[in-house]
Amino acid sequence: MRDFPEWIRIPVADWVDTGMYWILANLGGVFDWIGSIGLQVLLVVERALVFVPWWVAIIAIGLLARRAIGSTRAAAAIAVMLFLVGAFGYWAEAMNTLSVVIVSVAFSVALGIPLGILMAWSNPVRNIVTPVLDAMQTMPSFVYLIPALMLFGLGRVPATFATIVYAIPPVIRLTNVGIREVSPAVIEASKAFGADRWNLLFDVQLPLARPSILVGINQTTMMALAMVVIGSMIGNRGLGMEVLLAINRVNIGQGFEAGISIVFLAIIIDRITNAFAKAKTVEVAMGEGDDEEEHEEASGAAARHG
Repeated sequence: MRDFPEWIRIPVADWVDTGMYWILANLGGVFDWIGSIGLQVLLVVERALVFVPWWVAIIAIGLLARRAIGSTRAAAAIAVMLFLVGAFGYWAEAMNTLSVVIVSVAFSVALGIPLGILMAWSNPVRNIVTPVLDAMQTMPSFVYLIPALMLFGLGRVPATFATIVYAIPPVIRLTNVGIREVSPAVIEASKAFGADRWNLLFDVQLPLARPSILVGINQTTMMALAMVVIGSMIGNRGLGMEVLLAINRVNIGQGFEAGISIVFLAIIIDRITNAFAKAKTVEVAMGEGDDEEEHEEASGAAARHG
């Protein structure tokens, strides 16, 4: 009586396997086509990153960090970290990793922001999508490798696919939150001036929700980078593959160098994207302050004329 009865069983695994086999049998050519396009995109991005001389890339990223963060010391630290990645002998592997992260984040943003907008516009859509996002964020990341491997085979394409699925929830959630937190008074005022739904979205809601959306992009980028090592298990080369090889060979030194290189990339990406998000937050806050001052001046002028 203490053991769960064996005759009570829901064959979810059989249903999922049947669905996957049906997809492979009927839509395999479609996924082959998608995989070939994805591979070409990855190769173009990687070749562009490798084509840039290492010293030009370090200077450019240092200047970008200086502009975003506003601190010469922080920009110099970022440049030094990027230099150390090359000094460890992992410059090409870092560019390979960045190509996967860039493509994954680009697709995540392209899919996530429109879905977040739909969630903000429709409560039924939000109620349907939210449990799906909860499942995506709590599902072990290794599970995403199985369907990616079956649909696209080995290599960077399935790793990119799994990374998109794993990393997309933050940008969807924070786009939804950012649009929903736009002041109702601002929306009513915009409607009073004749703004339709699309004017309201592009001229009011998205600009005011931009800081929240940028934070979502930052979190999506960090989660994409967290999939680097896991993606190497299905053939994705780069820094993750170096960590996996170090584990298989019990090579502590190689594992440390590759691991600290991933940490450096994560710090660089996080600091720069987070700085841009904070800058947009300050701009929005200053804009709201200017609007309040203009409103007070207008009220005072109306009172004097009265």
